[in-house]
Amino acid sequence: MPELPEVEAIKLQLGKFLKGHQIVSVEVKNRKTFQGDEGKIIGGKIAETRRFGKVSVIDLDNGYSILTHVKLTGQYIYTGPHLLNPKPLSSKVIGGVPGRHTMVIFHLDHDGKLYYNDIRRFGWIRVEKTEDVENEPFIKKLGPEPPVVKKFTGKFLTLNLFKQILSKSGRPIKLVLIDQERIGGVGNIYANDALWLAKINPKTPAKELNQKSVKDLYEAIVSVLKEGIKYGGASELAFVTPDGTEGKYQKHTLAYGRQGEPCERCHKAIIKKFFLGGRGTYFCPKCQK
Repeated sequence: MPELPEVEAIKLQLGKFLKGHQIVSVEVKNRKTFQGDEGKIIGGKIAETRRFGKVSVIDLDNGYSILTHVKLTGQYIYTGPHLLNPKPLSSKVIGGVPGRHTMVIFHLDHDGKLYYNDIRRFGWIRVEKTEDVENEPFIKKLGPEPPVVKKFTGKFLTLNLFKQILSKSGRPIKLVLIDQERIGGVGNIYANDALWLAKINPKTPAKELNQKSVKDLYEAIVSVLKEGIKYGGASELAFVTPDGTEGKYQKHTLAYGRQGEPCERCHKAIIKKFFLGGRGTYFCPKCQK
């Protein structure tokens, strides 16, 4: 599932491509995906884009917003005058646009279009009043977010707050990191890499980490998330950015997806994989004892 860096990449490109466009009409092909009255956003101009954890928000100048959680396989694809010389669509955009997996089409002025594709149909799009966005239940219960972007309207995760969160939980540290109600935006890929970077065993109870380990982990989380943003996210499963291309972080992971490979730090052990909380977990048995 796309994490903070992937959704940040979506937000940034949507902001670049959509700002100033007016929504002329909305073609809803799947009502389960699109929630709300599309009539509320027709005629609105895109003012800005925001992100809360893994949720992207498109704010319009008419007082309404479009919230999206792409879940496992959701994709936004833009075509129009603000994307000059587009590259070929990634093969992950199965069926192209529009195609059999296109759930919603936003028709924009100046012959622009924003397609929402979703093979598994787990993702959702909601229309809400802009003033109500931060009170939307899914957003309201999000935990504080690591400080990796300058423009953010939510609550930042400070080192002191991070210490407090960990001190109250006896759950394995990895499960605490990916709990969106405790820490917003961190998911499986970046939790694995942060734990490897901080030399912490994913099974370690959160409250048993010493002060140095907590500080190292906090810095590692910030580091790997910034790297994820730098590379445009990781294109695992179906993730693509709105220009139809893939992110590159999957080529730079530290531990995630590297089972069977030598640890790049100690060069004495092989990266192992096991399941924790139902999620694939990767670690070095020598470095992360």
